[in-house]
Amino acid sequence: MSNGLNPRPVLLPTGDDEKLSRPVSPGSSHSSSANGEEQLGAGDDGRRISRRNKPRVEYRETDEKLANLSEDNPDSEEERRRERKVPSVPPPPPLLEPEREEDSENEDPTGLEGAAFQSRLPFDKMTSQEAACFPDIIQAGLQSQKLFLQIRNRILQLWIENPKQQLTIEHAISQVEPPYNSDGPLVLRTHAFLERQGYINFGVYQRVVQFPAKKFGTVIVLGAGISGMIAARQLMSFGMEVIVLEARDRVGGRIATFRKGNYIADLGAMVVTGLGGNPVTTLSKQIHMELHKIKQKCPLYESNGNTIPKDKDEMVEREFNRLLEATSFLSHQLDFNYLNGKPVSLGHALEIVIKLQEKHVKDRQVEHWKCIIELQEQLKTTQSKMLTLRDRIELLHRQHSEVSEVKPPRDITSEFFVRSKLRDLRSACKEYEHLGAREKEIEEKLQELESSPPSDVYLSSKDRQILDWHFANLEFANATPLTTLSLKHWDQDDDFEFTGSHLTVRNGYSCIPVALAEGLDIKLGTAVRQIRYGASGVEVITTNSRTNMNPTTYKGDAVLCTAPLGVLKQSVANNGIQFIPPLPEWKIGAIQRLGFGNLNKVVLCFDRVFWDPNANLFGHVGSTTASRGELFLFWNLYKAPVLLALVAGEAAAIMENVTDDVIIGRTIAVLKGIFGNNAVPQPKETVVSRWRADPWSRGSYTYVAAGSSGNDYDLLAAPIGVSPVMPGGPPQPNSLPRLFFAGEHTVRNYPATVHGALLSGLREAGRIADQFLGSPYAVPRQAPTTTTPTSG
Repeated sequence: MSNGLNPRPVLLPTGDDEKLSRPVSPGSSHSSSANGEEQLGAGDDGRRISRRNKPRVEYRETDEKLANLSEDNPDSEEERRRERKVPSVPPPPPLLEPEREEDSENEDPTGLEGAAFQSRLPFDKMTSQEAACFPDIIQAGLQSQKLFLQIRNRILQLWIENPKQQLTIEHAISQVEPPYNSDGPLVLRTHAFLERQGYINFGVYQRVVQFPAKKFGTVIVLGAGISGMIAARQLMSFGMEVIVLEARDRVGGRIATFRKGNYIADLGAMVVTGLGGNPVTTLSKQIHMELHKIKQKCPLYESNGNTIPKDKDEMVEREFNRLLEATSFLSHQLDFNYLNGKPVSLGHALEIVIKLQEKHVKDRQVEHWKCIIELQEQLKTTQSKMLTLRDRIELLHRQHSEVSEVKPPRDITSEFFVRSKLRDLRSACKEYEHLGAREKEIEEKLQELESSPPSDVYLSSKDRQILDWHFANLEFANATPLTTLSLKHWDQDDDFEFTGSHLTVRNGYSCIPVALAEGLDIKLGTAVRQIRYGASGVEVITTNSRTNMNPTTYKGDAVLCTAPLGVLKQSVANNGIQFIPPLPEWKIGAIQRLGFGNLNKVVLCFDRVFWDPNANLFGHVGSTTASRGELFLFWNLYKAPVLLALVAGEAAAIMENVTDDVIIGRTIAVLKGIFGNNAVPQPKETVVSRWRADPWSRGSYTYVAAGSSGNDYDLLAAPIGVSPVMPGGPPQPNSLPRLFFAGEHTVRNYPATVHGALLSGLREAGRIADQFLGSPYAVPRQAPTTTTPTSG
């Protein structure tokens, strides 16, 4: 095919397939998937995927010496589960709308195994955290570990079956079957562990046991986003006093829903990325959430309204995935991660591979013309031989005719001469026929080469436009231009995606933070200006977020900072929250290295539907590489006629400096180009997000920047004391943590997602409570035994 992409020789071995699994592309009607994370600050995608759907449990195994742990890696348990294909319990259908489309995904396990799976824990292994909290169980051997696992999984199952009501220890003991209930203290400790670590009794549920009357310690939570509020609710249930400080005049943070009349649109988080293993599944059973499966169909349109042909779409998508495979090979097989001492970005690596492919195309052209020239030379030589041979044949023919004129009987000499000339003539004619056949063969080869020349370009202009659409979608997935992404680590969290279809919340994602806020002491419109932390406690100085007046000081025992990474970046640049004493260098380094991206939305509310109502997604292929992320994807998710357009990559930053009228006008122009001038009415309501300009977020969500890695998420999660200790370092005097951190930027396995933020809040609530209230699941202390001396 002369328009590019074919023939497409393999440039590099695909190598490490495991590293290409970032969701890529929602595009065509034949291969799209709403594979968006519940991305904070700028929604989530229906990314067309060509990735492995391999959800992994989140745990670290204990030492090999532990009796109940195999030598398998953390992935093997999950893989064995999928191989067994245990039938799954139907998804919680309180408000989940039925879909006709069949799910092709493997079904999730059920029963006790399903309870562990849904809690992101291995069914038949203790995690490293459990091993650290239950050293006596580890030391006791295999049977004790099996007993613990049975009790743990049963308690998890009880909670998952009814998350609307508090699971008390009394009810748990009564429901653990004999003989596993024989060890009452172990059941109590296991229940306490699961509750403290946020595996049970979290979210919005009916309490059976009232909150402790006496409060122990005060925690100040910065930010009323999902992580801050879930942590606050946990800490309150543990018996601590909690104050939540929120600069905005609403709760939710980067979960923000536009509501006006019948119109609903999520400006921030938008998609639930599968229910299997997702803690949001529990919230969906507790809160009124209208979950709706996102359909996979996603046609691509050119600016003139033409639909990209299916074969062209698929061809470019395959090439897009091959390019990612090649960059993975460069990074993980050839260790091409630094160039001139600087880390290589994914965008840089992609351009290198594209240039190599373009060079390969030129090399093939050169080879093609070399073959033609070589064949032409062979043809010339053959034809030259044929001309010479034809002259010789004519000569032999004349000589033979002349000697044949002598009538027999001829003498022996004359007869010999006649027969020799006849032999030579026949031999020459045979050779001429052979050369003729060779001439025909060469001419056919030449004709074949000339009729099917190799592509003169690697990508035609249209191919490149479609490829740029896929690149824009990848920039959307990571909320940043590809030139800023780490080549080696950009997809480091891919092993931890959840199972099941992706869903949207038709009544708006903000239903979650609104429900979580109930009963909390939240100070809205309160901007934190300074955080002081010392050996005796913490002080937080705030002002009115609008006027910067009315300074107020809040005192407590600990601070949980859930400020987004964008706000922390401004803080370390001396343009935001002031930390006294300053944050340690290792914390500042992680804040500076990790990326905080930008992604914006344009919401258009109409009085009628003029697009395909059966498609949740359709793509717009831009005309230039520079503008590829501008209005490249449209979402149709809600009951009312609302379209939501995405602005990603370089365009996200550029369009933040453009007025709403210009952006809306541009969006309408794109829609008219696709559907026709007369088909597109003027919108009734419009909204344009600007997450980078928002002073309380300064962006949308995190990404692994070039020079960063997943380790930086762990560093951002580490708490800080008066004498900060580097994670993993030796303890220091006065190192009791007072400053704690939560948020999507502190979750290595689930960054940039609502569920990641939720899990971080549960994690920190458990950490804070263990420090200030003690561990209710600790190994019970035994009274020292005394012996009575006897006289001999």
